[in-house]
This record gives sequence, C-alpha cells and structure tokens, in this order.
Amino acid sequence: MTAAPLTRRTKRRLTAIGSTVALAAASLGLWAATGSTAQAAALPSPDHVIVVVMENHAYSQVIGSSSAPYLNGTLKAGGADLAQSYGLTHPSEPNYYMLFSGSNQGRTDDSCVKVGSMTAPNLASELIAAGQTWGSYNETLPSQGSTVCSSGKYAQKHNPWFGFANVPTNTAYTFAQFPTDYTTLPKVSFVVPNLCSDMHDCSVSTGDTWIKNNLGAYATWAQTHNSLLVVTFDEDNSLSGNRIPTLVYGQHVIPGSSSSTTYNHYNVLRTLEDLAGLSTHAGNAAGASDITGIWN
Repeated sequence: MTAAPLTRRTKRRLTAIGSTVALAAASLGLWAATGSTAQAAALPSPDHVIVVVMENHAYSQVIGSSSAPYLNGTLKAGGADLAQSYGLTHPSEPNYYMLFSGSNQGRTDDSCVKVGSMTAPNLASELIAAGQTWGSYNETLPSQGSTVCSSGKYAQKHNPWFGFANVPTNTAYTFAQFPTDYTTLPKVSFVVPNLCSDMHDCSVSTGDTWIKNNLGAYATWAQTHNSLLVVTFDEDNSLSGNRIPTLVYGQHVIPGSSSSTTYNHYNVLRTLEDLAGLSTHAGNAAGASDITGIWN
C-alpha cells in the first residue's frame, strides 16, 4: 500500500517538530558537556604526556619575556597559553602534592617527607591500577629510586611521589635515564629539573634553555606522534596572586591558542587523569573541570 503524499501543512508541522527536537537535543548536549564523562570524551587520547614543573615565577616574569625565547617563541606560539593559571599555596612542596594527588596531604612546608608514609590515591597509583605506565625523571637524583632528601641541586621536596606507599620508588628515574626513543616513555610522566634548571636558583634564561635543550626534541616529536608536553610552575614569586605560566604543546593543541578561564593545579591533575582515560580522580581533582578550549 502506497502512503498518501504529505500535504504542505503536514510538512510544515513536521519541520517545526524536527526543529524543536533538534533544539532539545542541543540543550541536552550542552548540559552533558558540563558533566565529567562528556568532558573526558571531548579530550584527545594521547599516547604520551610529559609534565615539566618549574619554580617560583609569576606569569609576567616568563610569558612575553625576552629571556624565554623557547617558551614564548615555540611552545606558546605553537601551542596553548593558559593565561589564568594559578598555584594554590606557598611554599613549594604542598603545591607539588596538590598537582600530583589533589591535596597537600597535610604538607605545609618544604621539609623532607617520610618515604611511603601516605596511601592516598594519586596520579601514579591511578595509572598503575588502570594498567597504564607512569614514571618521573628527576634531574640530579643520585640514582634510580634514591630516597635521599637532597643531593647537590636535587631536592626531594619537589618529588611528591616519594611520599606515597602506592608508588614504587623504582618509577623515579634519574634524568640521565630519560629515553631517546620517545615511544618507550610512560603514558604519563613528570620531569623535574634541579634547583638551577627549574629557575629556582638560576635565571629564567637558564630554565628556558634547559627545556629547549632537553625536551625540545620531544616537543617536536609530540607534534606528529599523538603526544603532549605541559610546562607549568609550582607557584609564583609571591607577588602576583600566585598566577603562573602554564603552556600546553602537542599534536592535539590549537597553535597559538589562549584560554582566559581560571585554572589551578587541580584542573591540571583532572585533565591529566582524563587524558589518560582514567575513571578515578584523586582528591580535589574529582570536583575540578577539565582544561578546554585549546584542543583541535
């Protein structure tokens, strides 16, 4: 039996109904995008992410500075600038714990932590539990897994993973062990320069050159190998409201993009977890939003 042709009036009614349904779907989609599942789905799924943590400089001391030609001319120009990125407290050590585990874990100073004294979930323990790989590369660490508090320009206060019993100490590598074959990198890794290279004791120019010389080749590789480089700071110089530089660079980042959304260490942690496809979120990262608006 052949259906009777639709009248013009019926067609108009169906068109109106379709528009209403489309608007409703768009509205539902907008609502869903604010939920954690939709946010995670909107992110890329990189094979490797490296996070480099630098020290004690405000946004205005680095971004736009002629002393940081690599950070500005390559990573910012070719990546994303989170122009309203903030540390959470002072001094250094609690910021590292917040970035790594979503909480300061009771750390309020820069004292040497008792190794393995904490059991709270953190980025590394979540990755390991999910069957993913994790590692840290620590400049001037005397040897792989060394739990020494300090050694020359190395400082354990910048290495929160040693505080957790659920993070194997042998996942803390020396920077000399940083691979030249980047396909062998862990899914997520942190790179922690020593107290000179991270701008703590030495100049912005020194830190900029260190990143270029030691991670510039990886950054170039990341652009064509589904990978990301994140450069951030623990805190500012205590003079700029804790506004810090944070740059994101890699294949899935819109070149030259900038975000004016306010983010902090918890947002960075949440984004790292979701980039890795994790279903768990440590501490205050559970209530934080992902970094958005920079992905292509």
